[in-house]
Amino acid sequence: MKADCLFCKLVAKQIPASVVYEDEATLAFMDLGQVNPGHVLVACKAHADDIYALDDAQAAAVFRTAARVARAVRGAFNPPGLSIYPANGKPAGQTVFHFHLHVLPRHEADGMQLVWPVKNPPREKLEEYCARIRARLAK
Repeated sequence: MKADCLFCKLVAKQIPASVVYEDEATLAFMDLGQVNPGHVLVACKAHADDIYALDDAQAAAVFRTAARVARAVRGAFNPPGLSIYPANGKPAGQTVFHFHLHVLPRHEADGMQLVWPVKNPPREKLEEYCARIRARLAK
């Protein structure tokens, strides 16, 4: 537990949360911001600042809980779409530095946007990027 972390305090039950689901590794709770009804955050219980700090077991647990919660959100609210969204680092929009996923029901014209400038690099550049990543995966 990190003493100054809001989500660690939620996990420790030091501050209230509307808990949707909890197991030994994860906590799923309602986002106070509620972009749309059913907006849930799924966090790992053990503190990890971001996805880079997760071990494989934590990553598996968070995504397993997210899938389970997503199915429950679909059953409860029947949204026509659903986004699973993590933010890692300030430039990506992370505001609470404890790894979590947004399970976000989506509706047409709900105001949520995730857009980026498509750059379409040539295949050779893609292969270069691919090789750099594969080299790191091999370590």
